[in-house]
Amino acid sequence: MRVISKKEVIERLPYKELIEALRHMFSSGAVAPLRHHHTMATEGGSDSTLLLMPSWSSSSGFGGVKLVNINPKNREIDLPSISASYLLFDQKTGQHLCLMDASEMTARRTAAASALAASYLARPDSSKLLVVGAGKVGAQIPHAYGEKFQFDEISIWNRNKKNQTELVDRLKAIGMNAIGVNSLEEAVKAADIISCATLANEPIIKGEWLQPGQHIDLIGSFTPNMREVDDEAIRRSNIFVDTRAALIESGELKIPLQNGVIEEDDICASLYELCALDKNWRTDSDITLFKSVGHAIEDLAAAMLIYQNA
Repeated sequence: MRVISKKEVIERLPYKELIEALRHMFSSGAVAPLRHHHTMATEGGSDSTLLLMPSWSSSSGFGGVKLVNINPKNREIDLPSISASYLLFDQKTGQHLCLMDASEMTARRTAAASALAASYLARPDSSKLLVVGAGKVGAQIPHAYGEKFQFDEISIWNRNKKNQTELVDRLKAIGMNAIGVNSLEEAVKAADIISCATLANEPIIKGEWLQPGQHIDLIGSFTPNMREVDDEAIRRSNIFVDTRAALIESGELKIPLQNGVIEEDDICASLYELCALDKNWRTDSDITLFKSVGHAIEDLAAAMLIYQNA
């Protein structure tokens, strides 16, 4: 069985190919049971999370499972909050083919899925991107979206200004017009696309800030108690999801559903439908919102691309 390093994962997951691999996987379909989600109590009152995400595709002949540990307090000791590995196997024989570092793969496939959704939901002439969160996933957003949009300006907002400045400097170093912003409200109002990749538990973006024609991409909330936007943002938006699991797993939608702010019929479509149906999903004045919680077929598509490129 081959072991594929983080360096090799980066080399073998170019965003252009990855976005198209995701599009093909969502349009053709694959089996992906609801992921196993386990909360692990830790000292100090900050729980950690264990995720197990299996998927397989008879048409492709591959299957796999990802193991993810999420430890938010790792930020305090300068360790990554997310650790992950992916095992790819032959779907017909069950033989294990390779084990790969999945932390980078997860960040890249997450950013690629958001860019894929935005290619259907954001205005094609969107020129101003706001990235909220300067962590591993946030750092990938400008690169993934750059395959689908031409941005005149990329704004970065992060609670930790040191991390914000470091990301801005890295983007500038490769020729992107990136700036750090201090007022989240003003940055939201000025953006065409807003992509949030934070570990916020309480809403940090208010619906009253949103402008007609914007697209909002929400990545961060992965538990029923986490949220990045408030009820007003949910109420004002046309809502799309990567899968219907987002209605169960993320407080972003679960809480507004429980409180009667929205109903399940208000969910316009999933990423399966976005990719499979030839349809215009927005008008220029709509506010579109895409909520992702991550899906195992995204990991399978990325792992297959890595393996095949190897």
